[in-house]
Amino acid sequence: MKWPRILLLLLCLTLSSGCTSYFAKRVKYKIEPSHAAGSPQFLRSLSYLIGPGLLTSNKVTSLVNGDQSFPAMIQAVKGAEKSINLETYIYWSGQIGEEFANLLIAKAQEGVRVRVLVDWWGSGEIDSSHFIRMRTAGVQVVKYNPLLPWRMLRVNHRDHRKLLIVDGKIGFTGGAGIADIWLGNAEHPGQWRDTMFQLEGPAVGQMQAVFMDNWKKAAAEVLAGDDYFPELPPAGNHLVQVFGSSPQDNVESVRMMFLLSIDSARKNIRICTPYFVPGEGTEEALVRACERGVQVEFIVPGSNTDVPFVRHVSRGHWGPLLRAGAKFYEYQPTMFHCKLMIVDDIWVSVGSANVDNRSFRLNDESNMNIYSAEFAAEQVKIFEADKTKTTQVSYEIWKKRPFHRRVMEVFTTPFRSQL
Repeated sequence: MKWPRILLLLLCLTLSSGCTSYFAKRVKYKIEPSHAAGSPQFLRSLSYLIGPGLLTSNKVTSLVNGDQSFPAMIQAVKGAEKSINLETYIYWSGQIGEEFANLLIAKAQEGVRVRVLVDWWGSGEIDSSHFIRMRTAGVQVVKYNPLLPWRMLRVNHRDHRKLLIVDGKIGFTGGAGIADIWLGNAEHPGQWRDTMFQLEGPAVGQMQAVFMDNWKKAAAEVLAGDDYFPELPPAGNHLVQVFGSSPQDNVESVRMMFLLSIDSARKNIRICTPYFVPGEGTEEALVRACERGVQVEFIVPGSNTDVPFVRHVSRGHWGPLLRAGAKFYEYQPTMFHCKLMIVDDIWVSVGSANVDNRSFRLNDESNMNIYSAEFAAEQVKIFEADKTKTTQVSYEIWKKRPFHRRVMEVFTTPFRSQL
C-alpha cells in the first residue's frame, strides 16, 4: 500500500470515526474464566458464541509460501467443473494476477460459473483491463464497497477476507492475496512469508457460506444448490469451524474468538501476525495469561514491513506484555504476513484476521479454527522454524530503543484505534 493511499485512508477514517455506525461504542467484554482449550465445554462455547458449530471429519493442509499455495490453488481451479468463488482483499496486476485472470476466463468459457469478489481498496493496484477481460468472458466480477461521493464515510469498512472455494468441495484461506509479492519461498524482501491452508470435508460448506455473506451484500445474488453446497463426505480427522466477522452486522466474532481462546490457555500461546495493534481488552487478556504462567510468544515483522507506520504504533505498546513475560520475535528476511494462533498445542486459528483493532472491529474477516493435536504440532514446527529467522526484542532492548522511535510512537498513537 502506497503512502498517499495510507494517508488518505487515515484522513477518511479519522473524519468518519464519529459519524458512522462502523465506529460504534467500543465494548470491553468481561470474559468469565473458561475451561481449558480443547475441553468439551470450551468447544461447545466456541460453537454457540462464534457459530457455526465445529464439524468433524475434515482435512486441513498447510501451504507454506507461494511456492506451495499458488500451485495448489491453481490445480484446484483447473479441476473445477461447476463453480469457482474467489473473495480477496488484494488482487494486483503482475505475473500471478495475469495467470489467475487467464485461468478464470478459460474456466468461464468452459461453462463453469466463476465469481470474483474483490475489495475496492485492496484491488487499487490492478490494471482495469484484467477485470474487463474477465467480465467479457462471463466471469462475474464485483468490487466490494467502492468509494462513492455519497458513501465517503463508509471507506473504513473493508472486505479483508481471503477465500477460494471450488465446486463447494475444496476451499483455501489464509493471509495471501493475488499479487506477485506472495510468489516464491520468502527468500528475499520481494517475496513475503505467508501461509495458506487447504480445506476438504464438511466444513467447506461453512467456508462457502462465509463467501455467500458478502456476495449477497455486494451482488444481491443468493447461491444455493448442489453446485455450491454438495454433500461432502469425510476427508480427514480434523474438527473444524469456519466463521465470518463483520462490523456491518455488528458482529465482532473474531475478537470474541481471540479473547475466549486466550482465556482458555493453560500452557502456551503462539501468535503470528503482521500487524499487532491489540485493543485494551485483548492486551489485558494476554497480560493475564502471562501472569497465570502461560508462555506467550509473538512473531511479527522486523524492519522489512510494508507499513512502518503500523510498526511504530505496535512497538510503542509492547511494554506491559514484555514486563509480564511475553516474548516478541521480529522476522528478518522479508515481510512476515502469517496470521496464526496456537493455544496449548491443541487449538489453532488461521485465516485473514490480524491481531489489531481493524480486524476486530472494522474489517470483514474470516477465520478457520482447527481442533487437532496433530495439526497443532505441525504448526508449532513451522512456528519454531520461522523463529530461527528472527531477532528477539527483550524488555531491556525495548526500553533502550532510540529517541526518534519513541517520537514516532507518540506521533502514531492517536491512530491506534484505526489500525
